[in-house]
Amino acid sequence: MTKTAAPLTDRFRLEGQVAIVTGAGKGIGRACALALAQAGADVALAARTKEDLEAVAAEIRALGRRALVVPTDVADEAALDTLVERTCAELGPVSLLVNNAGGAGPNDPRKMGGADFSRVLAWNVTPAYLLIQKTAAAMREAGGGAVVNISSVAARYAQKHFSAYGAAKAALNQMTRNLAQDYAPFIRINAIEPGTIETDALAPFLTPERRDRLERSTPMGRLGQPEDIAAAAVFLLSPAAGWITGKVLGVDGGVEAPNFS
Repeated sequence: MTKTAAPLTDRFRLEGQVAIVTGAGKGIGRACALALAQAGADVALAARTKEDLEAVAAEIRALGRRALVVPTDVADEAALDTLVERTCAELGPVSLLVNNAGGAGPNDPRKMGGADFSRVLAWNVTPAYLLIQKTAAAMREAGGGAVVNISSVAARYAQKHFSAYGAAKAALNQMTRNLAQDYAPFIRINAIEPGTIETDALAPFLTPERRDRLERSTPMGRLGQPEDIAAAAVFLLSPAAGWITGKVLGVDGGVEAPNFS
């Protein structure tokens, strides 16, 4: 008798999974948290602003999933310990992780000192490293896990005034590739490089002229939305991507050169 295979769409589901999302209060982090809940996961929400997290938690609970609000400064290692401990105690062993917290603006290399440069590197790389380390045991307990690090196309573009941010995200990409080797086969680790994504953080810089220029220079003819990144994250975290690790996925509308100026 031939065994009937489960529907392929089942491999995109995340029922029974517990996720941590950093930077979850707004933008890409919020979209990832909601998408994970829609796919069936319970989600621990981490960011510095509790009010933003509570609003996202309410949306997740309305979907019938559990949400845990853990105000967290990811630059504080003790806060990361608390985040992981509370998540495991209140939701169950962590099996999914989205390292979204990070970012930086342009920098002038003639003026930025070493301390500020180091802060950009640390902010974008170290918390991701530590959270992978701190959730690894729980992921093994859960039978395996998956991680997505949110990087940036700045990691591969050569452009003025992005030496700090570009270096930080390039380091995040290479760390992703290396840690994927360290933690395989029990934990898969991948990264996403978003292009220009329409978020609240971008809004002050998005003049009508700049929007028009960005849209015309993007092969897909539009700016990215947080949900574009969230959809890619759900795929990489799901069993559908079960043979993918150590990879960096560009989600950028087809842009292959800097187009934000």
